[in-house]
Amino acid sequence: MSLTDTQLRNLKPTPAPKSVADERGLSILMQPNGSKWWRFRYRFDGKQKLLALGVYPDVSLKQARQKRDEARRLLAEGIDPGEHRKIIKGMDKSREADSFEAVAREWLAKQTPHWTESYSTKIRRRLEVDVFPWLGSTKLSEVTAKDLLAVLRRIEGRGTIETAHLVQQVCGRICRFGIATMRCERDLAADLRGALPPVMATHMASITDPKEIGTLLRAIDGYEGSFVTRCALQLAPLLFVRPGELRSMEWSEIDFDKSEWRIPGAKMKMREQHIVPLATQAVAILRELQPLTGTGKYAFPSIRSPLERMSENTVLAALRRLGYTKEQMTGHGFRSMASTLLNEQGWNRDAIERQLAHAERDAVRAAYNYAEHLPERRRMMQAWAAYLDQLAGRNVVAMSSAARGVILPNRGRAPWQEVM
Repeated sequence: MSLTDTQLRNLKPTPAPKSVADERGLSILMQPNGSKWWRFRYRFDGKQKLLALGVYPDVSLKQARQKRDEARRLLAEGIDPGEHRKIIKGMDKSREADSFEAVAREWLAKQTPHWTESYSTKIRRRLEVDVFPWLGSTKLSEVTAKDLLAVLRRIEGRGTIETAHLVQQVCGRICRFGIATMRCERDLAADLRGALPPVMATHMASITDPKEIGTLLRAIDGYEGSFVTRCALQLAPLLFVRPGELRSMEWSEIDFDKSEWRIPGAKMKMREQHIVPLATQAVAILRELQPLTGTGKYAFPSIRSPLERMSENTVLAALRRLGYTKEQMTGHGFRSMASTLLNEQGWNRDAIERQLAHAERDAVRAAYNYAEHLPERRRMMQAWAAYLDQLAGRNVVAMSSAARGVILPNRGRAPWQEVM
């Protein structure tokens, strides 16, 4: 006799598990705790086997019979339904491991140790927001160029062309990693070259005219806001590091005896330790700042908490307070300022690039370590500091002889001596 829903609902638990048959191998196992498990008994290759089909009432009587009939169909085709289920589960797990998101996260895990924290966060964020919701669950080898193009067009539609190019580049690297790990066969991003409009080059606003630089420096010296912020503003043109690197300066990284600041590789864009020689002017500013923030971790702590670094908007807001718009000057602009004028003054291009901590462009320069050109960079940084003092019209008579001794690489009259 076949079971009915009424019988199933009225089944009462017994001290020991009890099996109640339905028909054609299907039965329900009543457990002492009241749970009811569907079972299908069958023979394959002369062996008695049992296949679980779910729990009642989550799996209804009708659904259980459908599952039984599917298992019987496999048996008729000479297929063991139990082994067939194992294979399907294995394929599902394999598919999940080979999905775009799984491969991308595996690639991220390998790349993150070589990136700065901010860059790593940026790339992960772009994937999670712009790519995974649409491509994440699809097997990497089944993602098409058309699928990726739809993702890029969606980003382009927001007006963020640069982000679309970044996502295309990242997806290309993920595909190449997939090729290397045998999970796809082609780089889809390469198939879409030229699909996006080019990125219009934008340059960080900067001041490079010597007379205007002098005006800016005098405005900084007269800044009436926070003393810590003024020190950051004064050091920005002297050190011309990236704004985030300046804000992250820690007192433990400063060696006053050697007059240098050693930035750990973990903080640098290129993940390599960077040495910043400190001119006497820079040392004087830090010495003046030290009594105020020297007991904490950061030279430039946050206003809200000494355990956190200064906000990225602090220097920008200070520049705006001094009357400089974003079209005139930015925190990054101090780097362009130094690069432009130091090159004009004839300093060794490699020394300038090394001091800017730029990526090396060829195999020869790539072999240089973080200390390359250090003696020349020390001379250059001291000469640069003295040059800025001249532009600002500061009292250079009181400077030490080392600070006054401007050593330029070319003979004759220094370019900045014509300014005043």
